[in-house]
Amino acid sequence: MATALKVLLPTNFSVQATYAQILLQQLAKKVAIEIHLAHVLPFPETVSILPDGNIITCGEIDPGYIKVQRDIALQKLQAIEGDFAGHHILVGPTVDALSNYAEAQNFDLIVMGTKGTDGWVEKLSGSKTQHVVRQSSVPVLSLMCDRSDWQPQEILLVHQFDKEALTLPKASLAIIQAFAHQVHLLEFLKTDSDKDQVLKAMDQFATSHQLAHVRKHILLEKDVEQGVLHFDQMQSVDFLLIGTHAKGGIFHKSATEKLVNHMYKPILTFHI
Repeated sequence: MATALKVLLPTNFSVQATYAQILLQQLAKKVAIEIHLAHVLPFPETVSILPDGNIITCGEIDPGYIKVQRDIALQKLQAIEGDFAGHHILVGPTVDALSNYAEAQNFDLIVMGTKGTDGWVEKLSGSKTQHVVRQSSVPVLSLMCDRSDWQPQEILLVHQFDKEALTLPKASLAIIQAFAHQVHLLEFLKTDSDKDQVLKAMDQFATSHQLAHVRKHILLEKDVEQGVLHFDQMQSVDFLLIGTHAKGGIFHKSATEKLVNHMYKPILTFHI
């Protein structure tokens, strides 16, 4: 029997967090998962909650106040209905707290709902989910809306197959094996001169990952985000898999992060 995926489900008690929980319920119908519910208290890094429950501060913040906030948050976590392996209160900047905890505790996947973002907000700060995608070494599955009927039969994987070796993370392989009717492999080229080389690399990738039902696609497109959105309009995929080099920022806009903020389909991102 396959080992259960260890999944971290952060919540800020919003409707987007509820969407993420509902998606996990759909996933759990076919994939063995162990869900850990977590909430981050955004206190300064000078505040620590030790494993034994003791609270340490720099002295400027009353530990009693921290305890009250922790207990309230824990009560709210425990009031959420569901089969959870643990309820965790984290402390610190949200992105750092989630990324560090997921890595330290060897999670296979983080699942997050997001409102996305656009315009000046995206240019100046971006969404928290976007920043977790950039920082976390643990794959992140994100979604923007209710997917209570989620059945990811048409899965799209975007990659430069002829330029970078790729090993899919455990979570994505589990989802493909449990749900996928078809896996679409897509690469964008500026010219079609390398087409044969790309198709050969796709074949090698499919064989190495034992993917049985594969369709290969090559499109001439410079903008990855727009290319993915156009492909989705043509093929209507259920789920996107895409890697990131984790280099997004003010002066470099990551296509993966932009898709997390704009695409209304569940997306599983992972570091390459």
